[in-house]
Amino acid sequence: MTEDFSSERRGADSEAGPVVVDLREYRQSRDPLPVTFHRRELDMILWIYGRMVGEGEWKDYAIDHLKDRAVFSVFKRSGEMPLYRIEKNPKLAAKQGAYSVVNTHGMILKRGHDLRQVLKVFDKVLKLVDP
Repeated sequence: MTEDFSSERRGADSEAGPVVVDLREYRQSRDPLPVTFHRRELDMILWIYGRMVGEGEWKDYAIDHLKDRAVFSVFKRSGEMPLYRIEKNPKLAAKQGAYSVVNTHGMILKRGHDLRQVLKVFDKVLKLVDP
């Protein structure tokens, strides 16, 4: 008296059997996670930011996590265009380097594989002053 519904569910894929799909992998393939800065990367960037705020050069910042890159924007005033953008683009990691510093006009000031080296663009050269 028991009915076998398994024969009704079988179609053209009856030999393959059921397919188990990991929901996390499925969601990532449909809507990939945005690119983010890791903790150590943010520590390096915020250390430079804090130094520049202390010198009175920078006033505000914004962090954007996009599908293809992460951007840390630095502002002199909050209503203006960013003075600098520190970008992380993983697609360029094997080529010119994932990290870059871009100025207001869109010119890349420094690019590389190591964020610490790229952030050296903000180091000021000490000048000898005659007494």
